[in-house]
Amino acid sequence: MIRTKNMIRTKNMTHAKNMTRMRKKKSFTVFDAVNYTLLALFGFSTLYPFIYILAYSFNEGIDAMRAPIYFWPRQFTWENYEAVFKDSNILSAYRITIARTVIGTTLHVFLCMLMAYGLSKKTLPGRTFFTFFIFFPTLFSGGFIPYFILIRDIGLYNSFWVYIIPGLYSFFHIIVIRTFLASIPAELEESARIDGYGDFMVFMRIILPLSGPVLAAIALFSGVGHWNDWFTGSYFVSNKNLIPVQTLLNDLLTQSEALAKAADNAMERGGGTTVMMYEAQKRAQATPESLRMATLVLATFPILMVYPFLQKYFVKGVLIGSIKG
Repeated sequence: MIRTKNMIRTKNMTHAKNMTRMRKKKSFTVFDAVNYTLLALFGFSTLYPFIYILAYSFNEGIDAMRAPIYFWPRQFTWENYEAVFKDSNILSAYRITIARTVIGTTLHVFLCMLMAYGLSKKTLPGRTFFTFFIFFPTLFSGGFIPYFILIRDIGLYNSFWVYIIPGLYSFFHIIVIRTFLASIPAELEESARIDGYGDFMVFMRIILPLSGPVLAAIALFSGVGHWNDWFTGSYFVSNKNLIPVQTLLNDLLTQSEALAKAADNAMERGGGTTVMMYEAQKRAQATPESLRMATLVLATFPILMVYPFLQKYFVKGVLIGSIKG
């Protein structure tokens, strides 16, 4: 009798455990399904704008005005890109942009790294003063006019180096790198000094190779800033041979929109010459909106190609550089 009761109790407990396990398995499966669905929707929502821009840029502008474009071009054409590349300065502008991005990013990362390495040493004389010295100018700005006068008086106006020198240092980047360097064990540097390394060799042989993640993050920040900067070329450079691609594409887009507005106004008034320009633009199937999409592709996608190569270092470098200390 007792044995039978024990068997029944054991059977009930086993059944209860199985039901609990099945319930947990079912809830886990539902969670996975919801989680993957939400992540897929989020990923699609971030990717779709790029799909839309790319599809619109390869579609005839007049056709895109008649009906929306969603995932792929309805009337495929290269005319939007041909209209942008008709400007003879476009290749020169790309060379300027690539040169300023490579040179500016390299110098910025290297100099910020040197500054951060020095400030990471607690034995550095005047360490607090130097930290405050580079921090204090970040609290205020003199405004555009004094900055323009400064750029002109030091000889950077209408010079390639106006893209490089003003952005050599960044207090935020120096602090991020300094915090990262503080997480490197001091024993590594001590062992290197025992082997006869000086400060510079310790920096080049020990510190620099270990700082790959944070340097990749800072390089990405600086490179994107250089690539996307159109303001400097618009206000501090008048030589068309020194205009970067972002400034040139912005000017082309502004001119296209102004031409379209002038043509529309002339059509309302019955103007002859501008009407002919409008009809020529209409026959070319290019519109200001389609040109805008083509310029967005030319300005955005090249720098996006860099992200996959730096992504694995980017997150790690930012987290370590901003949390540890």
